[in-house]
Amino acid sequence: MSFDHGIPAPTLPSRIRGSLLGGALGDALGYAVQSDSIAGIRERFGARGLTGFEDLAGPGHFSDDTQLTLYTVDGLVEALEWANSGVGADVNACVWLAYLRWLAAQGEDAGPSAPAPQPRWIDGNGVLRQRRRPDKDCLSGLATGEMGTAMRPVNPDARGTGTVMRSAPFGLVPHITPDAVYKLSANAAALTHGHPAARQGSGIFSLLIHRLVSGEALRDAAAGVTAHAGTVVNVAPELPERLAAALRLAENGLVGPEELQRELGEGRTAEEALAVALYSVIATAPADGADTQPVEHFRNAMLVAVNHSGASDTTGALAGNILGALYGEACLPATWLEALEAAEVIRRMADQLVKVTTGEG
Repeated sequence: MSFDHGIPAPTLPSRIRGSLLGGALGDALGYAVQSDSIAGIRERFGARGLTGFEDLAGPGHFSDDTQLTLYTVDGLVEALEWANSGVGADVNACVWLAYLRWLAAQGEDAGPSAPAPQPRWIDGNGVLRQRRRPDKDCLSGLATGEMGTAMRPVNPDARGTGTVMRSAPFGLVPHITPDAVYKLSANAAALTHGHPAARQGSGIFSLLIHRLVSGEALRDAAAGVTAHAGTVVNVAPELPERLAAALRLAENGLVGPEELQRELGEGRTAEEALAVALYSVIATAPADGADTQPVEHFRNAMLVAVNHSGASDTTGALAGNILGALYGEACLPATWLEALEAAEVIRRMADQLVKVTTGEG
């Protein structure tokens, strides 16, 4: 089996590693300009904006987006470890316990009603204990000490990016149905965010990753999840509307950051962040028959995903998750990986997920 443009199809382990590392690269690149307007970005880096880690001094620091993504991986790994040993486990409870350990690492207390999770390997990595502007709704939702559910989510009005930014791992678990992927992701979103757009956006993003990992073409997968978003029970209408707008805008090719913001928003809500990321990867995708290589596509998509007046860390992270799931590790610029902090921690967590899902490693 071959991939687009004669490139061998990536293996599942490569897609898992590619999605997690790609997300961290996009997160770190966007985190460098998270507080800047597009005018400020141009003032710092020139008319094209931030073009890569070569423009930055020092290592590429990632944000809480990558921290929580890795803790999502850890929760899934624990649940799968139990399952592989013949013991049933509540996946959402395992993810919640992982998030509580992240909360404690951030110096926050979940209160006396919350359980005290046993430490795991991930907790010993200092880079995950650093505060990187943690999402306020993630903090407040976990600090209640209550395990939110789809029927009774904490933070019922929270609709920010704190769900989608951490949800790629649900789509990386093979051999489960698309419905299960969506449900696992949406249920985990309810641990911190209650607004339907945040929960449904999380589920749709994980479903997109799942379809890409399964070998579906980028445009087909994007169209498929956009259509699916409109069929969700009690759908938040802004989610399918934003996704459809992203696909329409991408058909016109590249637009400037100002038009991107007018059409899709700043990426500060779950549906906006997913729409901006989706536009970024599709508008820069090679046309049929073109010889654009995966690394070039990744770089071009990041230019769009992070250079705007919005939540550049999250939009960059989501775009990186998508392209890593599509191409595997082949799309990741080597010099960027060298500049990324704690890449070995991300690889270790990716390898844990590979091992419990495939037996490799």
